[in-house]
Amino acid sequence: MPGPFAAPIVLSEDERAELVRRARGPGRWRADRARIILACAEGMSNAAVAQALGVAVKSVSKWRRQFAADRLAGLEDAAPVGRRKAGLVLTDAERAQLAAWARRAKTAQFLALRAKIVLACAEGGTNKQVAADLGVDDSTVDRWRARFVARRLEGLHDEPRPGRPPSILLDQVEDVIVATLEGAPGKDTHWSRSSMAARTGLSKSTIGRIWKKSGLKPHLQDSFKLSTDPFFVEKVVAVVGLYHNPPEKAVVLCVDEKSQIQALDRSQPVLPMMPGMPERRTHDYLRHGITSLFAAFNIADGTVISQLHRRHRAIEFKKFLVAIDKAVPADLDVHLVCDNYATHNTAEIKTWLARRPRFHVHFTPTGSSWMNQVERWFGLLTDKLIRRGVHTSVQALEHDIRDWITTWNENPRPFTWTKTADEILSSLADYLAKLGSGQPENLASLASETSDAGH
Repeated sequence: MPGPFAAPIVLSEDERAELVRRARGPGRWRADRARIILACAEGMSNAAVAQALGVAVKSVSKWRRQFAADRLAGLEDAAPVGRRKAGLVLTDAERAQLAAWARRAKTAQFLALRAKIVLACAEGGTNKQVAADLGVDDSTVDRWRARFVARRLEGLHDEPRPGRPPSILLDQVEDVIVATLEGAPGKDTHWSRSSMAARTGLSKSTIGRIWKKSGLKPHLQDSFKLSTDPFFVEKVVAVVGLYHNPPEKAVVLCVDEKSQIQALDRSQPVLPMMPGMPERRTHDYLRHGITSLFAAFNIADGTVISQLHRRHRAIEFKKFLVAIDKAVPADLDVHLVCDNYATHNTAEIKTWLARRPRFHVHFTPTGSSWMNQVERWFGLLTDKLIRRGVHTSVQALEHDIRDWITTWNENPRPFTWTKTADEILSSLADYLAKLGSGQPENLASLASETSDAGH
C-alpha cells in the first residue's frame, strides 16, 4: 500500500490506455515513466515500485507527484533552462530526403543516423530525449542539429578533411552501392569485383573495400520462407507462450518426424584425418534403404521419446502418439507442438485425440518449422551421427540411432528459448519494413499484421 506521503493515483480509462501505449512504445524514458505510474495505480508503495522496476525511489516519488499534479502532462520533460535551441522546421522536400536516407538500406549508416536525429528533433523532441531514443550521446544530437540548422541537408555530410583530397568521392561510393543493390551486369545474375570495376572505372580492390565496409556480398545467396498463415500471429503467441510459461501439471513436447533417413555406405573406404589434412570421403555412395524417426522433445528436461518406422503415414504417427500416452504419467496433461504435416491432422488422428482430453495440440504457423524445438535436436542428431555415418543396412542405421538417443537421454540438455512473441513479431515487422514498398501484397499485409501485434 502507498506510504503516508504517497500521492494516491486513480486512472481514467483514457489515461490507462495512453500509459499502456507509452509503456510498449519506443523511447526508454517515456516507457519507464508510464510503467511507474501504472504500478503506482495498482496501490504499490514507492519503494515497492522502485524495487519491481529497478529504478530509484526518488524517481518513483518524483513522477508519482508530478502525475498527481498535472496528469499526463506531468510526465513530460520541463523546458530546458538556458539558451533556447534553434527551431527546426523542415520543408516537404527536406523531410522526404531525410526519410529516404534514414530508411533506405543503400544509404551509408552514418548518414542514416544523422537523418534520424534531425527527423526526431523536427518532431519536437529535446536533444536529451532524441539521444535516449536513438542510443547516442547528447553531444552527437547537439552537433547534427546545429549543423542542419546552419547548412540544411549539406550540413549532414562530412566536411573535407585536411591533407590530400580523397581519390574516391562519396558520390562514387553511393553509385557503387546503388548499382550493387538495384542492378545486374548485363546477362549475369550478380556483380563481381571485376564487372563492377569495369562499370565504374574504379579498381577491383577499391570495389572490394566499398563492399566490405557496406556489408555487401553479391556472391552469397541465402534462402528464406515467410509464412502466409492467416493465423500466424496467434500461433506464434501460443507456441512461444508455451515455451516461456508452460502450464502446471503438464508436459510440453515438441513432436515431429525426420523422414527418409538414408542408410548410406561410401563406395570406397573413408581416409582418416591426418595433420594438415582433413578426413576425406568419396562424393558417391551406395544406398541401402531408408527409415523414419518419430521424436518428442521435452522442453523442460530435454529428454526424448522416440520410435523408428520404415514409413511415416498417419498410422505410424498414431502408434507414436500411443507411445507418448504410455510414457507420460496419467496425471499430467500433454501439450504437443506440431507442424502442419498432413499426417498430423487426419480424421483418424483427430478422433484419437478427441478421446483423450488430456492431449492438447498446438500447430506452428505454416512454413515456420523453426519454431519447433525438436528441429534443433534433429540438427544435432544429423551433425553428430547421420551426415558422416557409414551404414551398410537400415538395421545398422536404426541401431546406431537408438544408441545415440539412449546416450542423449542419459544426459539430456534442454534448449533455452530466449525470444518472446513480441520480440519475434517486432523483428519480423522491422525487417519487412526495410524491404520498402515494393514487396508483394501478401508480404505487405503480413508486415502490417505483425507490426500491429508486435507494438
